[in-house]
Amino acid sequence: MKKKTKKNKFALEKYDTTKLYDLETSISILQEISSEKFNASVDIAIKLGVNAKKSDQMVRGSVNLPHGTGKMKKILVLCTSDKEEEVKALGVAYVGLEDYIKKIENGWTDFDVLITQPMLMLQVGKLGKILGPRGLMPNPKTGTVTEDLVTAIQNEQQGKIDFKIDKAGIVHTMVGRVNFDAFKLKENILAFIQQLIKLKPATVKGSYVQTVYLSSTMSTSIGIDKKNLIEI
Repeated sequence: MKKKTKKNKFALEKYDTTKLYDLETSISILQEISSEKFNASVDIAIKLGVNAKKSDQMVRGSVNLPHGTGKMKKILVLCTSDKEEEVKALGVAYVGLEDYIKKIENGWTDFDVLITQPMLMLQVGKLGKILGPRGLMPNPKTGTVTEDLVTAIQNEQQGKIDFKIDKAGIVHTMVGRVNFDAFKLKENILAFIQQLIKLKPATVKGSYVQTVYLSSTMSTSIGIDKKNLIEI
C-alpha cells in the first residue's frame, strides 16, 4: 500500500486532477507517470449521454486501430471442416468445431476472441450463458460472425477492438501500450473516438460525449478536454 501511495503522490505532482488537458498533453503525462515495470496498457473511458436501458440507445461496435493494441490475441475459430486449413494457415491458435464446443461447455474460455460462420450460430448460441458474461460471444456487428473468416481473422490480428457501453453508459477500452510512440497513441485514440461518433444513436438528444479519461493499467486517470479532440 505504501508503494502505491508513493506512486500516486508522484503522479499527482505532475498534473492537476481538477483540470482537463488536450490529448497530446494527456498522453505525455500518462507516459511520465506510468512507472510500472511491465509494459502497461493505455485505456480510455468515455461517458456517453445515452440511456443504456433503452435498446435504441445501445452503443456497440468495433474499430481497427491504425497501430494495433500491442497485444497478441488468442483467437478461436469455430468453422466447418472445409475452412480449417485456410484458417490454420493464418496462424490461428485454435481451430475446429465440435471438440471446442464441448471444451467451452466444460468451462474452457482461454481465448480472447471467437469468430464463427453464420450457419453455425445455432450451435454457438447455446454457449451464450458461458460466453456472454465474459464478452466472448461472437456478433455480426463486431465482424465476428461472418463468411469471410480470413478478413475477420486478419482484422483481429492487426488490432481490431470491440467495445460497448456498460450499464452506466460508459465505454472503456484499450487503445495501446505505454511504450507506444505518442503520435501512434494519438492516432489510435482518434480512430476510436471517430468510430464512436459514427455510432451515435439517432434518439440521443443533447451532449453525446460527456467526459473522456485516459489511464494506464495502474495509473491515476487524466481528464481530457473533449473540445480538443474532434467536433463532438
